[in-house]
Amino acid sequence: MTGLLYSDVESELRSELRAMLRDHCDPAARIERDDAVDVDLWRRLARDMGLAGLLVPEHLGGAGAGPREAAVVCEELGRAVAPVPFLGCAVVAGTALLSCGEPDLVAGLAAGERPVALAVPFATPPAHAWSPTVTVAGDRLTGSVRAVADATIADVLLVPAGRGLFAVDNSGVRREQCTSLDETRRLCDLSFEGAPGRLLAEGADAEAAVRSAVLAGAALLASEQVGVAEWCLDTTVEHVRGRYQFGRPIGSFQAVKHRLADVWVAVTQARAVARYAASALATQSEVDLAAALAQAHCSPVAVEAAEACVQLHGGIGMTWEHRAHLYLKRARSAAVAYGPADVHRARLAELVDLPPAL
Repeated sequence: MTGLLYSDVESELRSELRAMLRDHCDPAARIERDDAVDVDLWRRLARDMGLAGLLVPEHLGGAGAGPREAAVVCEELGRAVAPVPFLGCAVVAGTALLSCGEPDLVAGLAAGERPVALAVPFATPPAHAWSPTVTVAGDRLTGSVRAVADATIADVLLVPAGRGLFAVDNSGVRREQCTSLDETRRLCDLSFEGAPGRLLAEGADAEAAVRSAVLAGAALLASEQVGVAEWCLDTTVEHVRGRYQFGRPIGSFQAVKHRLADVWVAVTQARAVARYAASALATQSEVDLAAALAQAHCSPVAVEAAEACVQLHGGIGMTWEHRAHLYLKRARSAAVAYGPADVHRARLAELVDLPPAL
């Protein structure tokens, strides 16, 4: 197994991406415009930086990188709560396409020209990823899928239907945006009314493609949650150092110091767990175990850090003008994505053959 430390290439990628996000990412402004995705930012990421094809092999037009590099990208996008579909398009849908061996769709995704989304509910855990709610007759799909992430921008939808996985364009598809807790990652309901679909895989191959895609999303979502938690911790530490009360920085009070020390320990542990999940995905070793562990551990940590950020900022942390609420919402919504922590703890028990308590 590879080490958990960041390589020079990963550190350089982080620096370039963080600098670009600092200059071009303002999620608060995007919310005011009520847009689901920052299209300009996604174009910079997908086309200019080549991140849409980060996991795509070079001979198919991608960057030929791996899950460890994608995890670094997820960290930085979480740190900026960037309203872009990297996780859903580049990671989840990209993994499904690579499993199906679809060079044309993969090439379009890698070039940043044809965003793709996997039509499964965002809260679906990997163990239950294959649960089609769409029927197929011939090449026509009918049915609906609720609460799909990153589908608003997708030109192509990968739809589990019947015993197969189908590629569906915009013809015969109706999208209805859901009320979502996280304004920086909108969900939408998809309805298929006799939509024409092209079969990509069927039977066990289709199930394996969907399951591996959702599993990759769960594993790398942990890195995004680490990025959210890290921003919350850094911002809160900076605030309590400069906020004075009773003639002293509030960070000098024992209760505040202990609270932030606990968050620092939790974030440090979560980073190790998330790096382990990315490394396991890269080597295809114990991926189920690593992904379940990552989501069981990192989801509560992100929520804890975001809650501490809001509370320790005091009154300003409760306002719409401060960005803390964006991170709390992202942490809360991510905590149920690809299955909540208790589902993953139960999955961990199965994987290590731990019997339930009586």
